[in-house]
Amino acid sequence: MPVLTVGECRILYDLKRSEVATRARLTVTPERVEVVVPTSATDAEVEAMLHRRRGWLVEQTRQMVERTAKTNSVRRFVTGAKVPYRGRLMRLRVEPTDGTLVEVSYRNGFIIGCPHSASEASRDDLIESALRLWLRKRLRQDVVEMVRRHGEPNDLKPKRIEVKDQKHIWGSCGRDRVVNLNWHLIFSPKTVLEYAVVHELCHLRHRNHDKAFWHLVGSILPDWESRKAWLDSNEHFLNLRRVEPE
Repeated sequence: MPVLTVGECRILYDLKRSEVATRARLTVTPERVEVVVPTSATDAEVEAMLHRRRGWLVEQTRQMVERTAKTNSVRRFVTGAKVPYRGRLMRLRVEPTDGTLVEVSYRNGFIIGCPHSASEASRDDLIESALRLWLRKRLRQDVVEMVRRHGEPNDLKPKRIEVKDQKHIWGSCGRDRVVNLNWHLIFSPKTVLEYAVVHELCHLRHRNHDKAFWHLVGSILPDWESRKAWLDSNEHFLNLRRVEPE
């Protein structure tokens, strides 16, 4: 993997050549730095472009490291561990059961019923999988209710709703009138999820973020700006990262 060296900073990046790209594109994510260039770009042109953008790349990489460090991490899914849910960190309580499946319920915190028969080595994986499935199902229930509450009265009716694991967007609305929502929104306050749902519903009528679009959003949620501000400022909270014990 090629490396860009700026002072003492070494940035590893993936270089991809694209037949459809008309100009260079740089993307910085927690996992990698991706550089996409037209197939016609020479090595010298790529190096010159990276040199021009070196300051931006260093700053973006630094910010990404800081954000990753702030994400919610869990080493073990045991009693006392905390996971994000609707804008707060909620405590887990793990209880042994005689069943064969991990059961998840919520009463002022998550109650996890874990089978006696589960091995110590597999217990964390089983609990994590069951918890993530429960969270996705709860998000879908919330979204369906919000679409009914806000979509139907405003004649904003999607063809269907999809809950997805989207890496870098909170939602989308295609021309096929399918509304997609990132399941990580279950970690945000319910009011913020409501904003994300209304945002995508309004795209059923207005494809762009023009004045008419924001006027429609505001007619449904007058305080949409504060909800959007929370989402913009708390991206690091909307994640659940498994960290292996050292």
